[in-house]
Amino acid sequence: MGASRLYTLVLVLQPQRVLLGMKKRGFGAGRWNGFGGKVQEGETIEDGAKRELQEECGVTVDTLHKVGHVTFEFVGEPELMDVHIFRTDSIHGTPTESDEMRPQWFPRDQLPFADMWPDDSYWFPLLLQEKKFHGYFKFQGHDTILDYKLCEVDAV
Repeated sequence: MGASRLYTLVLVLQPQRVLLGMKKRGFGAGRWNGFGGKVQEGETIEDGAKRELQEECGVTVDTLHKVGHVTFEFVGEPELMDVHIFRTDSIHGTPTESDEMRPQWFPRDQLPFADMWPDDSYWFPLLLQEKKFHGYFKFQGHDTILDYKLCEVDAV
């Protein structure tokens, strides 16, 4: 495995619903996902997560809770994706469509797993139970998981 690049992912989880965004362009286009992206030079991982949330759906957040850390390997790609996953239940503003994402609320029991990344169905149940986790997923292309490890942890 080679070098890695830092990424963030933010999930807005409220008691009855989850905010996801339909990715409109770039990596992951056509899939529902949380909000996030690359951490920029000079910013903390949490600041990067807050910035991406605001850029992609127009909302701000006071507090993020780090819940997961997952490394993704894509066969043939030299760089690993080092993804730090956060959750929040409280946002400021109304989710608004951006050039990159179209936000939509989903009932917690009706998440569109068939139109999400294949790994989401593995770790999302832990997220919904407010558990913390570490994971690794190895993909062939964007649809096939070749190998994975996922474990619940006390601290991320």
